[in-house]
Amino acid sequence: MSLTISEKLIEAINQHVQAAYPEEGAGFLLGVGGEVKEVLALGNAREDEARHNRFLFTPEDYLKAELQADELGLSLIGVFHSHPDCPNVPSEYDREWAQPFFSYIITRVDQGKSVSHRSWKLTEDRSRYDEEEIVVGE
Repeated sequence: MSLTISEKLIEAINQHVQAAYPEEGAGFLLGVGGEVKEVLALGNAREDEARHNRFLFTPEDYLKAELQADELGLSLIGVFHSHPDCPNVPSEYDREWAQPFFSYIITRVDQGKSVSHRSWKLTEDRSRYDEEEIVVGE
């Protein structure tokens, strides 16, 4: 189980989550199968006091992502978000809001700098995540 993404798109994720620091930054992964072809960075719709450790997409955000994916001939295949100054392992909150079959790239951002990326998939029974390898291509 792996997720392929270009160095250019990893850099786009880094720029977005570093700019959001010390809050969580987030967006959608658009692609085909297990290959990310585009990222859609979005604002964090959570209330101000919760943005440091939570993110929220609005129904309009989902619609925007679906429409952009359709326009590009792609699918919505996952989500990326950051964990400021804490491990990039899914939290219980992440599990409660996740959808099976999506890839979830979590970027650890320490002191405003992206330091590592890990990707996870929620099992169909929603009981746990399995880690998937991130393959960075050109």
